[in-house]
Amino acid sequence: MLKSKPHPDQLALGFGKNAELEKMIEARVALRAEAAAIRWRFRLVLLETVMMSSLVIAAGLALNQPTALVLRGAAIVGIACLATGLMLIVLSGVTGRLISKFRRWRAR
Repeated sequence: MLKSKPHPDQLALGFGKNAELEKMIEARVALRAEAAAIRWRFRLVLLETVMMSSLVIAAGLALNQPTALVLRGAAIVGIACLATGLMLIVLSGVTGRLISKFRRWRAR
């Protein structure tokens, strides 16, 4: 494969010359991406909780049910949805860590 020479005004970038620096950058990017993923999962769980509670409220009011009963049902559904969502986030994090430890152990 032919390599074209960079333009004289272009900054010469030497990719792959400093593997240690690249590993540090990749580790930082991985940590940032993991933190962002956890935040997005939490946002999705909160959104799901609000949507489920509002659907219970809308259905209860549309069926002319007593307001106290509808609000209690919506609160129960919201709490259950939030609890299961948070449990899924925690379990997925624990599973990911266990899999990565297993892969490191197996690679040795």
